[in-house]
Amino acid sequence: MFRGNDVSVDSTLLQILLILFVLFSYSDYLTIMSTRRRAREIALQVLYQFDLNPSAISVDYKPFLYARLQEPASVIFSKALVEGVSTHKQQIDNVLDQRSEHWRVNRMATTDRAVLRLAVFELACSDTPGPVVVDEGIELARRYGSAHSAPFVSGILGRCLDDREILQKELQGNEHPADA
Repeated sequence: MFRGNDVSVDSTLLQILLILFVLFSYSDYLTIMSTRRRAREIALQVLYQFDLNPSAISVDYKPFLYARLQEPASVIFSKALVEGVSTHKQQIDNVLDQRSEHWRVNRMATTDRAVLRLAVFELACSDTPGPVVVDEGIELARRYGSAHSAPFVSGILGRCLDDREILQKELQGNEHPADA
């Protein structure tokens, strides 16, 4: 069918097509991850506000989500995180108290506390790979917290990741769809 140099041209074309497929697939992956990262950031901002101003919990935060997030799937994911953390806050705080050395949740920096609550909920109640959740938590701490936040969050989330199955049992008594 192909003779001589035609085969090398055809295999080069196949290689180019394969590379383009991988690049577009990777691009789609990055888009999904960046939209989920943005949804986590917005959820963190809502949780931070709730922590600083408990009366804000009664205010409808959904317009804030819709204003900040462009895609409905991101809004749904962010809303699931906020509602899940709010619903399981006491259980999450108990988990954090057990896994943090010499730190009570109420003594933690507000940003660190919000990041940890968000990540613990996602670890316990979603199918997101554990290392991804931990990395996202560390990145949020690095971006929004102090210079000491990322290592602090990393240490606690590392312990939580080791106990992920236990966390899932503790928090999933009331099933909550964080991956909606």
